[in-house]
Amino acid sequence: MRPVHESMMRRRVEQARVGRLATITSAGDPHIVPVCFAVDVDRIVTAVDDKPKTTTALRRLDNVRAHGRASLLVDFWSEDWTALWWIRVDGSARVLDDGADLDAAIGTLERKYRDQYGIHPPKGPAILIHAERWRGWSAGS
Repeated sequence: MRPVHESMMRRRVEQARVGRLATITSAGDPHIVPVCFAVDVDRIVTAVDDKPKTTTALRRLDNVRAHGRASLLVDFWSEDWTALWWIRVDGSARVLDDGADLDAAIGTLERKYRDQYGIHPPKGPAILIHAERWRGWSAGS
């Protein structure tokens, strides 16, 4: 396992277009979903958007409200195994239902996903992760 320097991890996470958000259910089971996200210094935001869902009362929101923790996993796959890498960011998390923090989170997402959220901004709520630990691996440099 080759560790990855934190500045490289941050750059790769910031540039990634999709990640997997991991939370813990009330039964203690893992719950993992793909998400759009954006990084703002040591904060990672993701929001409930207009992509089709059966409900906007999403389990990930309940999980964060109940446990206050989340992880985001970003990875890169290639047939060239020397290019593989993954990065996981763990931290405390909270749900933003309204107010200035939600507005700032949505603005961060709109800047990253201009073509998508510039036209249809997420209405929220949003999840804000305060990054406490960055872990990663890379097959190459």
